[in-house]
Amino acid sequence: MTDPLVRIAEALERLAPAPVPAPDFAAADAFLWHASPDRLEPVPRVSRVDIGLLVGVNRARDTLLDNTRQFARGFAANNALLWGARGMGKSSLVKAVHAAVRAEGPDLKLVEIGREDLASIGRLLSLLRAAPDTRFVLFCDDLSFSHDDQHYKALKAVLDGGIEGRPANVLFYATSNRRHLMPRDMIENERSSAINPSEAVEEKVSLSDRFGLWLGFHPCDQDAYLEMIEGYCAAHGLSIAPEVLRAEAIEWQATRGSRSGRVAWQFFCDLAGRHGVAVG
Repeated sequence: MTDPLVRIAEALERLAPAPVPAPDFAAADAFLWHASPDRLEPVPRVSRVDIGLLVGVNRARDTLLDNTRQFARGFAANNALLWGARGMGKSSLVKAVHAAVRAEGPDLKLVEIGREDLASIGRLLSLLRAAPDTRFVLFCDDLSFSHDDQHYKALKAVLDGGIEGRPANVLFYATSNRRHLMPRDMIENERSSAINPSEAVEEKVSLSDRFGLWLGFHPCDQDAYLEMIEGYCAAHGLSIAPEVLRAEAIEWQATRGSRSGRVAWQFFCDLAGRHGVAVG
């Protein structure tokens, strides 16, 4: 008869999750992090645009590029929060900067983590910390927190705090439509129901303060919008009369009720399709 303690130990082993295998970071330049079960999935081809096609974000581009270069070369650098208007190229800039720095030589990896997986960020950092000779930009797109969302606590310790803190070979970049990562009505609700209103929101608002760089993105004007479209046309070899291009582009943005990099790209895709130009 099998010893009861042996049977209990075997049952616990079956219930315990299998250890995460050591990732092959040479398999790709970018990875997606998935939790339950934990794994890093290589991304063979990153969806991105060339950094030269990002118009109207020159200051943010140069600042993030310099910061990423410093980090990739082994020097000190800051975590960055890219916040502001929708569709103005926040996530595109992160991916474009990663490609630009890699093209200069450093073997920099991009790892994307979903907001819903932030609770597992400690386990991800353990894997990345175990590869000290490789440097990683950890990227979370569309980061924000709703009422009673506790994921920010895990992120807060990673950015600045905790015993281990952020590994020296990891930098954290996030994009958000909100500068303080929480909706205004949530802030007002916290203030109205708290004994000390200023302290009630300090814990959540302070999360933004832990990013060394705040890069703001604002709605573009018509000239920048048209410049974006002209850049896409030149990059893909699409020739069209300037007055026709201008008229159609303005009509497109009028039907959308907004101007942004995303709207410019959507117009270009429609234009390229109508003229039989393939867009990769």
